[in-house]
Amino acid sequence: MTVRTDPHLALVRPVGPRALGCEECLRLGSPWVHLRLCLTCGHVGCCDSSPHRHARRHAAAEGHPIVASMEPGEDWRWCFVHEAFV
Repeated sequence: MTVRTDPHLALVRPVGPRALGCEECLRLGSPWVHLRLCLTCGHVGCCDSSPHRHARRHAAAEGHPIVASMEPGEDWRWCFVHEAFV
C-alpha cells in the first residue's frame, strides 16, 4: 500500500458517523458491501463494490474527497481525487 501526502488532508475534520449504515442506501432500502466515512462531514456512504457507490458520489457532489474505512480492523484513508491511500 502506497501512502502519500495529499493536499486534500487539510479538509479532514474530527467527525463521527452520521448514520450506522450508508445514508442513501438506508433511504432506498438497498444493500451495501462496505461502509466509508467522509472525514470532512461524517457522511456514511457505501464503497465502490456496492451497487450505488454512494461514498464516491458524495465526494464528487460535496467536494469532500477523503474517506476512511468503517470496517472493523481497518484504519486506512483514501482520496478519491488522487485515487490513493493517504
